[in-house]
Amino acid sequence: MCGIVGIFSKKYDHNISNLNTIIKSAISSLHHRGPDDNGIETIAASHNPDDNSGFLLLGHTRLSIIDLSLGGHQPMHSSDDRYIVVYNGEIYNYRELREELKSLGHTFRTESDTEVLLIVWKEWGPKGLHRLIGMFSFAIFDRITQTLTLVRDAFGIKPFYYRQDKEVFYFSSELPTLLKIISKKPTLNLQRSYDYLVHGDYDSNADTFIEGINHLLPAHYCIVDLKTGTASKPVAWWKPNIKTNTNVPFKKAAEKLKNLFLESVNIHLRSDVPLAVALSGGIDSSSIASAAHYLQPNRPLNTFSYIAMDESISEEKWIDLLNKKLNAKSHKITIQNHEIFDDLCDILLKQGEPFSSTSVYAQYRVNKLIKTTGVKVILDGQGADEILAGYFGYPGHRLLSLIETKGWITAHKYAKCWAQLPGGGYMLAWKSLALLKLSDWFYNLLDKIKLRDFQPKWLNMNYFIKYNVKLKKIRIKLNKENRGQRVKEALAYALTKEGLQSLLRHSDRNSMAFSIESRVPFLTIPIVEFLLSLPENYLISEEGVTKHIFREAMRDIVPNDILDRKDKIGFATPELNWLSSKPKIIKKWIEQSVGIPFINKKVLLKNFEKILHGNKSIDGHIWRSINYLLWYRLVYQASNSNF
Repeated sequence: MCGIVGIFSKKYDHNISNLNTIIKSAISSLHHRGPDDNGIETIAASHNPDDNSGFLLLGHTRLSIIDLSLGGHQPMHSSDDRYIVVYNGEIYNYRELREELKSLGHTFRTESDTEVLLIVWKEWGPKGLHRLIGMFSFAIFDRITQTLTLVRDAFGIKPFYYRQDKEVFYFSSELPTLLKIISKKPTLNLQRSYDYLVHGDYDSNADTFIEGINHLLPAHYCIVDLKTGTASKPVAWWKPNIKTNTNVPFKKAAEKLKNLFLESVNIHLRSDVPLAVALSGGIDSSSIASAAHYLQPNRPLNTFSYIAMDESISEEKWIDLLNKKLNAKSHKITIQNHEIFDDLCDILLKQGEPFSSTSVYAQYRVNKLIKTTGVKVILDGQGADEILAGYFGYPGHRLLSLIETKGWITAHKYAKCWAQLPGGGYMLAWKSLALLKLSDWFYNLLDKIKLRDFQPKWLNMNYFIKYNVKLKKIRIKLNKENRGQRVKEALAYALTKEGLQSLLRHSDRNSMAFSIESRVPFLTIPIVEFLLSLPENYLISEEGVTKHIFREAMRDIVPNDILDRKDKIGFATPELNWLSSKPKIIKKWIEQSVGIPFINKKVLLKNFEKILHGNKSIDGHIWRSINYLLWYRLVYQASNSNF
């Protein structure tokens, strides 16, 4: 796992020495992503000395996982020197691709997956991206076409930030690093600020919290023409397809899913350094740990877990059950209420942008524990809920699918079954459906009734209105072509837009903060495409049980007690206890925060007092506002001080 950074300048009068200094500073800020090696290269955009096409600076920091020798050093050149790449990620099927490329006449100088990536690009270009099983973001320079192609993996597991100015193009693995190298004073993205503060929405589109800095979206690439210094509109190289294949019997589909999953875990176990599993106690992480033991029973298995001190949200008994079954060495972390205050500034700096809840801190602490043991690779269950219809099973979407295909009576029977599950409820199922079908006017009215105010008093709405901020929640528009496939429609949306992207960002930054590579075996194109091709009742049973087919696929591998669980708590943290353990600190943060024209600190303080005295329920806005105020000072204001 690595960090990448780059600058293309069309202006030859730019001071190359100064830009080199800037790149070195940027590389230093990415040291945690790659402490084992680093490289910087300055490249003329054209071989012709009379062609003033500008110059390209590429930087890389390396976390050595595959081929620990200097053969994996980057920037890496192709053997014919046509291509130069800086790459962050891991190609797990690099051995198979290497053999295929050898049969086509290619030779290799190293054992690294980076060289395989280079030759894949040389042989197939963008068409070769579908062949890659892994996670990646990379920039590859083509001397002949004088282009720089920027690429991100299918699910956005690895980050890619970029900015286009008039004659300069910048990119980096992390937002704070990009803020170090841009030449213009950054300004806030007010729409993202509102979306986050009110709705908790972020990382759901190409925008970041900084105006003009964008994410390269998952499964997209764009091309920077170095002759003009401009970037093309990003192009999607893969999209989820939810067309249903009705000809696959359930048992046969379960067997195929089992094989696909085992194949994925098997290649995700490839590593030249110590490896372990992040174990939460649920089906997803338990399946990864069990599959690892099933595939390599003689390999010592280490697991790492967060244990909530509140027994009502603790998963410890399930974690202990599996560790005993697999004879795994268990490593656990518990967190005292006050400890978050010691680390919050650091985690915000590492995340680079505000984030959703205190569960992100628990994940941060697990990675901090992993670091102390020397483990450099962790397997994680992220993404399973978004491809197996997890969480609460999308009751509204499932009801709509049933109404569109089998009618209201079948939907009524399903709602009664779903109501019997933990967290379920007959009326709750129908309310979920209503939220999907209501017009925007009724939707907003319902939120008012539920006291989910889109224009809260602790925000200055006039300021947002002045700058044309849309004061509403973005709703998923149902596609008429997806009748009877509403759950899969929601999964495809969660995979590529709102949902998975923020979770992957948290995981990447939390692991990279401690120089750990986090792998997600559920997120491969073969697994996702297969699951999205199945009938919805394979994903969610007729009784409303989520991950239906996966539970069956894992029957001989994972203990039945875990597979039959219907009470998964999730990665829960006692947020109110944590936030109320040191109220004076929170009050001080709010009172002494820099004046932000759209945040009313007095109302915010009153709300916090009401929560502390039990007169108001905690609804997330306190955490998000604290997060935002600290981020504003630590990241945004700090970057402005450079100008």
